[in-house]
Amino acid sequence: MWLGAPAPGGLALPPALPSAAWLYAPRGVWLGDDLLVVADTGNHRVLIWHGVPTSDGAPADVVLGQPDAASEGPAAGGRGPRGGMRLPTGVLVTDGRLVVADAWFHRVLVWDEVPTVTDTPPDLVLGQPDPESVLPNAGGPPGPGTFYWPFGLGMVAGRFYVADTGNRRVLGWSAGLPSSPGVRPDLVLGQPDPASREENRGGPVGPASFRWPHDITGDAATLLVADAGNHRVLGWAGHPAADRAADLVLGQPDRTTASEFPYAPGRPDLLRFPYAVDHDAAAAGAAGGAGGAGTLAVADTANNRVLLWDGLPRRDGAPAVAVLGQPSFAATGENRWQRVEPDTFCWPYGLSLRGDRLAVADSGNNRVMIWRRRP
Repeated sequence: MWLGAPAPGGLALPPALPSAAWLYAPRGVWLGDDLLVVADTGNHRVLIWHGVPTSDGAPADVVLGQPDAASEGPAAGGRGPRGGMRLPTGVLVTDGRLVVADAWFHRVLVWDEVPTVTDTPPDLVLGQPDPESVLPNAGGPPGPGTFYWPFGLGMVAGRFYVADTGNRRVLGWSAGLPSSPGVRPDLVLGQPDPASREENRGGPVGPASFRWPHDITGDAATLLVADAGNHRVLGWAGHPAADRAADLVLGQPDRTTASEFPYAPGRPDLLRFPYAVDHDAAAAGAAGGAGGAGTLAVADTANNRVLLWDGLPRRDGAPAVAVLGQPSFAATGENRWQRVEPDTFCWPYGLSLRGDRLAVADSGNNRVMIWRRRP
């Protein structure tokens, strides 16, 4: 099914005034058994469906970051950051708590319960000294508790992670999602220390560096980070206790290469700006493989496709086994260079894989598509 702009047909732009049923450049999505959360990024808000929608174009039940479903603009249309958002991206629900990466206000917002009422304020703000502050790195140099464009979130094996994209690092809390603003991360991954923020550690691309880390997933034995700016996904065997080099790379031939390949035909082992990654150990195999291994999904954003692997790959450059959004691995065009259809993408930025369902934030088409795997 689709939510937001109608499909199929031509590209549908959102109306001048938003509604609970329209989306503008959504960049994040989280799918649960009876819950759907979407970062409606262009409208500076988060939409919540209590109960996964059962019909195309269904309106959301709850709007966060705006006073109502018809308002738009950063900081809740001028009300200020206390009740508003600016370009939210990552969304996550864990242990009944809602987490939102409010990227351009350089903070992470936490609700202790998933709201059922529109315009409910967050219970906790991470990365800023108070709900009114919005400067990068809280107005100073990078520190272990500050953010600069936090785009992605991950909850993996009880550990909470933030892709602190503008600081080119991933922050990790081994004890899980903090319950108070003073809890500092015990992991800074991708930089030599908490005060550094240069791309690729100020040097060439390597297995311990990021350009634009954007999303996090994995399982109890593996951590995966979508390093979008380096056109790759990096993997660690075991969850790092301290900054160290990755053990695996997908999307590149080796861990020191970051080629874009913009004009070449697509391949199952190459990525171009992969902005989202998710793994579900309960998912059935994408190509008839063992269901217990689960499925890995990567939004290969600039190639306008989603790639699938059976299980978590264990070797560098392992190719995907299936592609969504394109007729073959070689095709990479926006909406297949033809027209918007239910099975085409234009810059998919976010995805969420749960069992036999996959939700994709199809940002360039102003919609979220929910796919269901069939035997």
